Amino acid sequence: MKIGIILYSYSGNTLSVGERLKVLLLKKGHEVSLKRIKASDEAPNSGKPIQLTEIPDTSQYDEIILGAPVRAFSLNPIMKAYLAKLPDLQGKKISCFVTEHFPKAWMGGNHAIKQIKRMVSAKNGNIADCGVVNWSNAIREEQINEMLSRFSS
Repeated sequence: MKIGIILYSYSGNTLSVGERLKVLLLKKGHEVSLKRIKASDEAPNSGKPIQLTEIPDTSQYDEIILGAPVRAFSLNPIMKAYLAKLPDLQGKKISCFVTEHFPKAWMGGNHAIKQIKRMVSAKNGNIADCGVVNWSNAIREEQINEMLSRFSS
């Protein structure tokens, strides 16, 4: 299966989870690409309009995994801008995950996942699975490993 991991990462936390997922999927025999979304100004509090400079294409993938950090208890605006620009997803299988500093998913992670689900559904994509990684939670590694196991099965 051809899988695209498409993510935005500011601090590197989301990227590190995406890289681990890529390694696991490659070991299972999938063809995997990891692509990053980029913007001209990625400073979290710049207040400038978002202009994407790298917009990964989704058309060549059988399955897509989206990853992004939570910002201000919501989905990161750069991922929102990317999802808004996506063409119709034509029933593609989509999994998604978010990373957040806070220790509990209800502190923004759950809301960010709902936003991704809503935007993917509006583009006719089918959500398969979702996960939240709470970076300051003592069981972060367990959260990551459990999510990686689900996403790779």
